[in-house]
Amino acid sequence: MYVPVKGGEAAIAASLDALARRRRGDPSVPELTVAQIGEQMRGAVDRVMTEGALYDRDLAALALKQAQGDVAEATFLLRAHRATLRRMGHSAPIDFSTIRHDRHISATVKELPCGQILGATYDYTHRLLDFSLMEEAASLPLPEEVASTPCAPPSSRCRDRLPGESQEREEAPVDITRVPLRPPYGASETLGHLVRGEEGFLTGIAYTRLRTAGASHPYVEELSAGEVEVFVELEDIGLTVSVGDIEVTACRMVAPVLDGRQSHLSPGFGVAFGANERKAVAMATVDQALKSGLDPDLVLTHGDGVEASGYVSHLKLPHYSDFQADLETIRRLACDD
Repeated sequence: MYVPVKGGEAAIAASLDALARRRRGDPSVPELTVAQIGEQMRGAVDRVMTEGALYDRDLAALALKQAQGDVAEATFLLRAHRATLRRMGHSAPIDFSTIRHDRHISATVKELPCGQILGATYDYTHRLLDFSLMEEAASLPLPEEVASTPCAPPSSRCRDRLPGESQEREEAPVDITRVPLRPPYGASETLGHLVRGEEGFLTGIAYTRLRTAGASHPYVEELSAGEVEVFVELEDIGLTVSVGDIEVTACRMVAPVLDGRQSHLSPGFGVAFGANERKAVAMATVDQALKSGLDPDLVLTHGDGVEASGYVSHLKLPHYSDFQADLETIRRLACDD
């Protein structure tokens, strides 16, 4: 709090009780379980895991239940819990070419290695309310799930077919949770903040960029969604071991940069936990825009949804002294005039 407040403990306790009653809702309606949220509200769960920077579907579902479905509040809860966890080590760089695809598309080439897989997507729905979902249980059997498809080796991927693409130099990764955000921003630091960035903010920035792109219109070169294996390097014994699989969505974007003999394709990259395509595409678009001159301070210092929601929410807290000081300043200036 910016202003110290004394008393009010009873009012705060009553407010917490009211919040618990509001969260539960009508007792005659069955309570929503964490397992149901994790399985049937995967879009919200994936977004909370991504912006909360913690891959744990159960904890993300719990945060959503506690926050009554408020994604921003749930993200805050998950990230606060993440800050209490012990740091065990660092994973090896993920090889996204090994994704076992549930979805795999490209807007630049028809013949993708592994083929184009539409998978589960809202892209081809009619966006009409399905009133049959109001029934307690589905009457029709669900179709069988299609097994995910392993991809071809990196040498045959579509990124190698595109001429003139600029190459990015590799650099040591930066742990953004331990390093203050200060310019100049490296590629690893930029991507780290974009991954945790608020989806709506990044989508808005991407939309603004698209409307003013002109001849530098970006294209989705490759969008992949599925499971990928994570490895951790055990430095003490010199081994790299698998710690399991995670669901990810990765997007590689390219945009033409027309500059005479220096013309090339400028890349952008986006990644998110789970099936979170809007975030991955928006992130890749913004990443490419940053490489093309978009102000990084505008994006990186304002894109964190937890910081933004916290700062906006603090306006509801008591500011009695500050407000009285401003009133007194206004009165003095008015008298001077």
